[in-house]
Amino acid sequence: MSMNAQALAGGFSDPVFDSQAVFRLLMDGMSRPGTIQTVGIDVEQPLPLGRAAGAVALALCDADTPVWLQSAMAKSGAPQWIAFHTGAPVVQEKSDARFAFMQSPAGICSFGLFALGTQEYPDRSTTLVIEVASLVDGQPLTLSGPGIRDKVTVKVTGLPEVFLSIWNDNRALFPRGADVILTAGDALLCLPRTTRIAAGETACM
Repeated sequence: MSMNAQALAGGFSDPVFDSQAVFRLLMDGMSRPGTIQTVGIDVEQPLPLGRAAGAVALALCDADTPVWLQSAMAKSGAPQWIAFHTGAPVVQEKSDARFAFMQSPAGICSFGLFALGTQEYPDRSTTLVIEVASLVDGQPLTLSGPGIRDKVTVKVTGLPEVFLSIWNDNRALFPRGADVILTAGDALLCLPRTTRIAAGETACM
């Protein structure tokens, strides 16, 4: 399939219903950090976008939300696909983006070049959608904070070793800072900027 044909393919078969369904998954994920949500809608997204990442783009992006894509995604059919199905402009500067789509661990060294909001308008920040290898095994991380009863442990394969340091720097900016959506194929896990993350598993009580 040519890149032009790929850009026209897929998307939501029922844009209103499917968009609302994915939006509910994201709202539930943001309100309950650490819970894994599964996207059951096949959106026929171009690789290297995963199904969940593609669905996030379709549900959240529009003409008023500039999108930045990491190099491998920018060189694929993803920019054209997102632009065609959502109307979102693809930008070159990270600081101009409302949404950024990335593959971990390549290129994740800091969130500082993205928009992190202001004290008056903390919502004017970039949401990072990061594709990882797995959300069911790998490095154990303990999450705590708003929306989490006590603590919860998640396991992620594919985050760089510096991620915890990056996250702590990001969280220290609150109410500014970036929110993160981790995706792995059809699964997603939300990390709002209020979430505390520590290495290792929760101790059994």
